[in-house]
Amino acid sequence: MAQRFVRVQNQEGKIYYGLLQLSLNVQALDAPPWLQGQPTEIYLEPDSYQLLAPCSPSKIVAVGKNYADHAAEMGTDVPQEPLIFLKPATSVIPSDGEIIYPTQSQRVDYEGELALIIGERTTCCTPSEAHGKIWGYTIANDVTARDLQRRDGQWTRAKGFDSFCPLGPWIVRELNPGARLQTFLNDDPTPVQSACIDQMVFAPDYLVSYISQVMTLLPGDVVLTGTPMGVGALSLGDRVRVEIEGIGRLENTVIAR
Repeated sequence: MAQRFVRVQNQEGKIYYGLLQLSLNVQALDAPPWLQGQPTEIYLEPDSYQLLAPCSPSKIVAVGKNYADHAAEMGTDVPQEPLIFLKPATSVIPSDGEIIYPTQSQRVDYEGELALIIGERTTCCTPSEAHGKIWGYTIANDVTARDLQRRDGQWTRAKGFDSFCPLGPWIVRELNPGARLQTFLNDDPTPVQSACIDQMVFAPDYLVSYISQVMTLLPGDVVLTGTPMGVGALSLGDRVRVEIEGIGRLENTVIAR
């Protein structure tokens, strides 16, 4: 099994980056792993910590309509270049965190996605250089107030509510380029989304290069790579689960504000 890098909080409120072991013990690191954090002698037992989102980004840069079938279901063409937008860091919640349904919206959608974790300061890099800037991979749900997205014309409000970026449960260093992404609702065994990540229009290396021509990416920043066809509505009480082969599963429940 690939190493699983986590971020946890102990019962005293101290936050650690660490390595999740098969026993579910966490071996703490002395710094974030992308900043050369090294293992320490501190071990946290499963009942002594809470799993947090696996990083604390300065920003989340997301990409719209990066799967052709999703662009089609939204009634638009595939963009000629990546369509990027920002989600605030305050939208991040961990796996098992609660997605809060905002009172301003009548239609909130799930969007299962692969997330990239940036490992070093990145400015104006080429696609060939970009691969070395991607430290690891995790799972995201780009939760979206679809009615507000259509009404506003730009996406800040629709994408930016607190809890609208579930992220986790951990980070892995390597991922099969053809790994399958699937999204499930409640107990239905049939996925509502299912696609291989190599079906992206713009590949991860290209996305990181493109974004770096616009803004500097910092260690621990997150890039969301887009969602495949099958986006749909969430209701109060729903449990939404996003799975990516080789990473794991990200599961969250929808509650009222």
